[in-house]
Amino acid sequence: MAELQVKSNLVPMSFLAPDHVRLHDARRSPAAADICRGVARLLRAHGMATLAEVSLANGRRADLVAITGGGEIWIAEIKSSIEDFRADGKWPEYREFCDRLFFAVAPAFPHEILPAGTGLIVADRYGGEVVREAPEHRLAGARRKAMTLRLLQTAALRLQAVIDPEGGFREPLNT
Repeated sequence: MAELQVKSNLVPMSFLAPDHVRLHDARRSPAAADICRGVARLLRAHGMATLAEVSLANGRRADLVAITGGGEIWIAEIKSSIEDFRADGKWPEYREFCDRLFFAVAPAFPHEILPAGTGLIVADRYGGEVVREAPEHRLAGARRKAMTLRLLQTAALRLQAVIDPEGGFREPLNT
């Protein structure tokens, strides 16, 4: 049996540097992108993994989904302005896909207009703070498994698209 030759021209993992990731959603304002970045940093600092713009089985798209090491799933609905909040009534439809639902806003956003039955994260591009804990609504086992698989597939396909941009990799279908 022939021995395999080890090639020395391996690509370093630095090819995954943030400036190479093209996941920006053109519909997202710069203010919303800053809030998303800050929330992701906050949640990562607390041991969670996050994904932005995750398609849900009901056809909606969650702004930011996080998963704890224990499998708890959080959704953060980002609101960059009062107009954004007032124009978007879809947020109750996210609750059935997470254990905790938060609104994430910039520091100057008026907190009093946000629904009391949700958590509140205040963030800028550098980080954030949980100002109000979200009530827990435990997912059923089957829904948790489906959401965990969706997060895994979405993350893996996005990583594969970075590694092979011409490979035709797409996000998971709604199932």
